[in-house]
Amino acid sequence: MNKEIEANKIIDLKGKVCPFPWVSSKKTLSKMQVGQILKIIVDHAPASENIPKYFKEEGQEIIGVDKINELDWQIVVKKEK
Repeated sequence: MNKEIEANKIIDLKGKVCPFPWVSSKKTLSKMQVGQILKIIVDHAPASENIPKYFKEEGQEIIGVDKINELDWQIVVKKEK
């Protein structure tokens, strides 16, 4: 479903393990404007759970977390602040 959402930026963090996907995602989102959408691709299962959890704690909107194939997840975040 969320594969159809138009993202302002897409980052591919496959091959990276925590905490690097979170750090990279946070840095990227911090440079974006409020209301913009970031799509994050990860292949590290803990990142697919931790990134949305941490962004939600920071007040960002998690539009979706989807397994897009056998190995990869897509996390879609809308910058709220």
